Amino acid sequence: MKTPFGDIQVADAHVHFFSHRFFQTLASQMTQPPPEADRYAFLGKIVPWEFPEPDPTRLAERWRMELFRQGVSKAALIASVPGDEESVSAAVRAAPDRFAGYFMLDPNQENVAERAAWALGELGLRGVCLFPAMHRFSLRDDRLPPVLEAVRAHRGVVFVHCGILKVAIREKLGLPCRFDVSLANSLDVCPLALDFPEVPFVIPHFGCGMFGELLLAAAHCPNLHVDTSSSNDWVKRLPVPLDLAGVFRRALDVLGPDRILFGTDSTFFPRGWRRDVFEEQVKVLQALNLPAPDAAKILGGNWERLFGG
Repeated sequence: MKTPFGDIQVADAHVHFFSHRFFQTLASQMTQPPPEADRYAFLGKIVPWEFPEPDPTRLAERWRMELFRQGVSKAALIASVPGDEESVSAAVRAAPDRFAGYFMLDPNQENVAERAAWALGELGLRGVCLFPAMHRFSLRDDRLPPVLEAVRAHRGVVFVHCGILKVAIREKLGLPCRFDVSLANSLDVCPLALDFPEVPFVIPHFGCGMFGELLLAAAHCPNLHVDTSSSNDWVKRLPVPLDLAGVFRRALDVLGPDRILFGTDSTFFPRGWRRDVFEEQVKVLQALNLPAPDAAKILGGNWERLFGG
């Protein structure tokens, strides 16, 4: 893609794959689930989105063409409910030169270590997503080290959502959003990151409101990365005023350009890929006079190092 830093490969580290199974799962959790035959018609009255067909490869092609149109080389796709591993796996198999896959894992469910090994091995996914606030578990839970053993064995990546958590589609559908943010402190990632130094950990959205804790954790854990995704509106909730340029500046001071991955938090169609997020972040990097090689690492090179092998 042509950027102010030259013609570089852009890779998005944070794209949600809202599959047919994803919408079916959420609809089934509603207080009065709509009949399956009329489910999309019902959901369409609540959110004016495009709803995918049951075959996940059709949605994968939609994303492949969207990224091609936007000039984005690659993306990490996230299965956004537990149990949707196979949808993202099918998308990755359909375009392995374009996609890497994350899957969401809830440690409260049974056989999580075996499920992680299956997803990372047989299904060919690259990363595990943990949402401690959503699923209400501690990052010090004894069930997590066996999961990390599976990740290490498959040279995978661990994504941990920390800080503020808002899931707009759940709110629109009237689903419970009783997320316990006290369980989502970036500092709680440290014991796992230190015990598994070969495993890259990624915390999205710069820690999403717990920026100071993220910087402290990153200073102690050299395998801890951040992704830059979303609008980062959480800066408005900081006790000390800070804009996005200040966030990038401080993150670069602590993590350097090798541990920051560009992401958008793109989710649904017809909106598609969030070029607005990309353009805002490129302007920030340009204003910080970031050298072109460092910008290339953030915008795509670090993605390739974590997911390309």
